Amino acid sequence: MPRQMNLALLLGNGVHVAGWRLPEAEYGPDSFDLMLRQTLIAEAAKFDMVFLADSLAAGKDAPPGILSRLEPLTLLTALAMRTTHIGLAATGSTTYSEPYNLARMFASLDHLSGGRAGWNIVTSSNREAAGNFSMAERPDAETRYEMAGEFVDICMGLWDSWEDGAFVKDKERGVPADLSKYHALDYVGRHHQVKGPLNMARPPQGHPVMIQAGSSATGMGFAGKYAEVVFTVQGDLEVTKAFGKKVRALAEAEGRDPSTLKILPGICPIIAENEQEARKMLARLASLADPVAAMQMLTQRMDMPELASMPLDSPIPELPPERMRGHAIAMTAVAKKYGFNLGQLRDYASASMGHRLIFGSPQQVADDLEEWFVSGAADGFILHPPFVPGPVEVFATEVVPILQKRGLFRRDYEGPTLRDHLGLARPTHPAAVTRTTA
Repeated sequence: MPRQMNLALLLGNGVHVAGWRLPEAEYGPDSFDLMLRQTLIAEAAKFDMVFLADSLAAGKDAPPGILSRLEPLTLLTALAMRTTHIGLAATGSTTYSEPYNLARMFASLDHLSGGRAGWNIVTSSNREAAGNFSMAERPDAETRYEMAGEFVDICMGLWDSWEDGAFVKDKERGVPADLSKYHALDYVGRHHQVKGPLNMARPPQGHPVMIQAGSSATGMGFAGKYAEVVFTVQGDLEVTKAFGKKVRALAEAEGRDPSTLKILPGICPIIAENEQEARKMLARLASLADPVAAMQMLTQRMDMPELASMPLDSPIPELPPERMRGHAIAMTAVAKKYGFNLGQLRDYASASMGHRLIFGSPQQVADDLEEWFVSGAADGFILHPPFVPGPVEVFATEVVPILQKRGLFRRDYEGPTLRDHLGLARPTHPAAVTRTTA
């Protein structure tokens, strides 16, 4: 079967800082109905998954998309009851969570959805979040990644507490589980100590799909070790190719098959009858933007609160090494490429949260995605609609059919699990590997 594009939808209220103000837009941060309608549109179009970002802090001046939102795993569990195939992925912090609780929640989602759970592993760069978790300040980046490595190792160990088929449910003998298939964890690390076992059967997918979005050197190394899907902020085709090549080389160095990594850049398409009309839509959105909310979006993306006190015509300052991560790297590259000053970069970030903007007709958008996919720069894309639900429906009903006609995207799901959609193998239990090699 020819290589197929993967598509995911960032579920929410739209990424443009002013998108919610359009008369045709809906703003419902606590609306299950709005989230469900978007999810059903994506499932009807055969998207791989919907994806919920998260923030663990929101001051009174936060951008609308962060100011209020439902807890992701609770929302995805509700969506699992109303859907049948689409993957359900959410952000889970390794800095402000406990491994046992998070492993248990994602395993539960995988069981309840029939194998459709995905975990976006984040170390939480938001400075304000520390104050919500009894911390005086956020741990530094090196410590956060060290904590994250322990955290993920523990979660994988907990998901493997029981081998496949351990719960035999033998009524005649009165045996609920085969205890020979139980494996203790007893993890002791620098940051975490977890005894285990997890009190449930191994998840249907073995492990929920592991998603990660790191672009710093440390983040890329983490992706090479753990990630199956790499959610990345990229704006240049050749740079994205080099990024993918480096992450896959890091995965190979960890003894993994580099071809199994899926590189999914975020995109924000402004779709209209033609490019001219699409640009008018962007200008219309920009005219509604709150400059304070727009600047806060940029300062959070770059982890540089000091930008808010600088004149808008200032050049973008050089990033200190400890802040060379993800969005900050991408935003700095965009500023250098286009010669943006602070005000121009603010407007760019407010339009798409820093992800790549695409303008034009459905045909032009499809052409753009095909170029990136066929060139090998991307295995697929995470759709960041500027507002909802209109752009989601337009992409699903006008862009997806073009991709399907070109043989680039599925016409139906190949299986019931998120791993099936992504073409990822189900992890074999370590005990089974040991018996095979013994």
